[in-house]
Amino acid sequence: MEEDPGAAGSGKGDAVMTVWTDSLGNNRTKWIDARFDLSEPDAGRRMFEKEHIKGAVFWDLEKDLSDMAAEGGRHPMPSDDQLTALIRRSGLNEEDEIIIYDQGGAPYAARAWWLLKYAGFPNAAISRNGFEKLKALGAETTSEMTVPQPSETVPVFNRAIEADREDVKEAVAGREETALIDARSEERYRGFHEPIDPVAGRIPGARNFDWSRLVEEGEFRENPDFTGVIVPHEKAILYCGSGVTAAALFAAMTEAGHDNIKLYAGSYSDWISDETNTVEFDRPAHPEAADDETKALLGRLIAEGYSGEMLMKKFEYEKTQLNKEED
Repeated sequence: MEEDPGAAGSGKGDAVMTVWTDSLGNNRTKWIDARFDLSEPDAGRRMFEKEHIKGAVFWDLEKDLSDMAAEGGRHPMPSDDQLTALIRRSGLNEEDEIIIYDQGGAPYAARAWWLLKYAGFPNAAISRNGFEKLKALGAETTSEMTVPQPSETVPVFNRAIEADREDVKEAVAGREETALIDARSEERYRGFHEPIDPVAGRIPGARNFDWSRLVEEGEFRENPDFTGVIVPHEKAILYCGSGVTAAALFAAMTEAGHDNIKLYAGSYSDWISDETNTVEFDRPAHPEAADDETKALLGRLIAEGYSGEMLMKKFEYEKTQLNKEED
């Protein structure tokens, strides 16, 4: 069950799929519904209960595709045991043809696809069409809950496609010739605006490819152009804020034939959780302190002994806390 780390899937017989598919499946296809809304975490489950592709099981980003009680960023990947249990209770077997969908143009199906790829499933694909378009194209839907027959699958995990914080440190230090590619928006990558994490910026040396460039009118583009970001067969580690949108970039690069890439599942939110790690940003070298309150904050931190990069990180965090209190 081991696979080439860059292949879209190499399986048995003629069931091999590409990363994305326009297929409506057949009577052997197993469906996974991965709809989710970060602003309303229960929305995906409610949509599924209202209507879903017949036979589909529901995989929730935060309850199934992440271990929210673990360390490792805002959406830590589930443990091997947790992922095995999910696969088994979903009735999945290694040879199954699997299609995963979400609302379309979102990264959640890609997260589920990446985890299945990590678990060694060669015949899983992401639906290029979201649920509503699948329905419009004639996919059979229902509100009846699917109760799959549990499987006894024993995954052989493909660790060649997963990177951790230590792998990233090796790349940052130059001990590994590995590119780092940031899938977040340019303004977050450059440190101009950070709406989620307490420290703005990027992992040192990272390149940028905003994952949203892969999407047009609610669908993933075919044949995206990665020129200038990565060259064929180059070793690269992909990351985003919490490992979710970077999964979509991983899928697109895999489809394009890039065969030496890994996903840093913890991503930027994990990187900055270690205060010894540095960040880069494209803005003045010192924090701005335009008003009396922020000047006082900056003065206090300097008096406490903070300087350089640690001053910036601590200032960004404390300023975020002040803004929250004001709200």
